[in-house]
Amino acid sequence: MQPSKRIIRRELLGAGLVIALGIAVIIGGYSYQVGTLSRMGPGMFPILLGFLLVFLGVLMLISIKALPPDDEEDDTGPPQWRGWGCILAGLIAFMFFGKYGGLAPATFALVFISALGDREHTLRSALLLAVGVTIVGALIFSWGLQLQFPLFRWG
Repeated sequence: MQPSKRIIRRELLGAGLVIALGIAVIIGGYSYQVGTLSRMGPGMFPILLGFLLVFLGVLMLISIKALPPDDEEDDTGPPQWRGWGCILAGLIAFMFFGKYGGLAPATFALVFISALGDREHTLRSALLLAVGVTIVGALIFSWGLQLQFPLFRWG
């Protein structure tokens, strides 16, 4: 039994959107100075990301042949409004705490609030995840990359 035409159409549309986004990012990246691998310019990362998106889109196209047979119509159920709301609230909290508190409080708030959107997370697991991501983010962005975003800022 083959996958339904609806599922194949959905997969084709998804792969096409990823490829189109990748091409748009590549084109947009060339509006900045690209540089070389030893002296990267601001356009290097978007261009590499665009090529990665195109590659992933092509892999999605190839994987359509490997879709499992469609035994019955899959019922996705109602939209997960809790997840959407928590992710949007997390982004708004990141902007607020990033401006008034710094990278550490902003990262903690983003991850903690967004994790609460998953019904399987408890307050404890969301807290542990937020603390872990905040520590790793501080090490990578503040210490490793020396990002010009203060770790803590008051006011």
